[in-house]
Amino acid sequence: MASANTASTSRKIPLICSGHSRPVPDLAYSPITEDGFFLVSACLDGKAMLRNGQTGDWIGTFVGHKGAVWSAHINSKATRTVTGSADYTSKVWDALSGEELHSWAHTRIVKSVHFAHDDHRVVTGGQDRIIRIFDLDKPEATSALEFPAQPQSIKQVLWLNENLLLSTNGEKEWRVSDVRTLQEVSVHNTKSAVSNIEVSLDGTHITTAGGKEVNFWNKDTFALESSYNVSCEINTASLAPDGQSFVVGGTDFWARVYSLKANEQGKELEILKGHHGPVHCVRFAPDGSTFASGSEDGTIRLWQSGEVRSYGLWQETATNTPTTAAPTTTV
Repeated sequence: MASANTASTSRKIPLICSGHSRPVPDLAYSPITEDGFFLVSACLDGKAMLRNGQTGDWIGTFVGHKGAVWSAHINSKATRTVTGSADYTSKVWDALSGEELHSWAHTRIVKSVHFAHDDHRVVTGGQDRIIRIFDLDKPEATSALEFPAQPQSIKQVLWLNENLLLSTNGEKEWRVSDVRTLQEVSVHNTKSAVSNIEVSLDGTHITTAGGKEVNFWNKDTFALESSYNVSCEINTASLAPDGQSFVVGGTDFWARVYSLKANEQGKELEILKGHHGPVHCVRFAPDGSTFASGSEDGTIRLWQSGEVRSYGLWQETATNTPTTAAPTTTV
């Protein structure tokens, strides 16, 4: 187990993405497409927002839920977005027009939604403890594929590959389930309650975060490969695409970057200050040049990864004046 070392005190200026009015519990990047890549965010104000993933510029807001939006995800072509809400529904949206395409009823709050890699299926999970799979080729079907109820409320569920799902329930464990049999495959224990789980962008690792611990598991064998202590209680962690660093966010309002290089594994490289509330979600952009953080303060901040580069809206970085990525158009 590695411990964090003293971080650099140099200051980085984020791009501030405003527009939400309540906490941001979830965000997700699209893969890189012909039109670039995009960022979708969920918010407890009942709306999800779509932004340019590189600049943070607002593209549009998905309006239609009647309760807090807890989760949002975007498909591989950045043409569809799915959201899960406290209004007991999950919805699929046209990311180009903002039109609501499908709405599926649940019996309790939907806390997590995720597109399959083939873009034809959506998995949902929430307070009713049931994982459901919806077929986008048969969106009007009266029922979804359902797994047996889990022991606790489902906090997060996502696709590992076309056949396997990962899920967390806020306990000291994470689970693997098989879509083909609708059965649980295995349960993996952790020292701290798991608050977030992620499949790495390079497809090699599963990252779990909780307490003051970040764990990296082999994606194929589910064996624990490395574990790191961090310096605060965390809600979320994300592994860089090149596997050389990871970022965490938690209760101290800051984003922290740690090294995974061979000669400095677990060293705290940066403390990035700016949020005015706990950080609920962090995710690396697919090109690895930036990462996003979403907070209780209702903002999303885009941070440069590694050395500061002056380009685009970051031309003002040298003045130490934070830049706001303002709304420009709507879908």
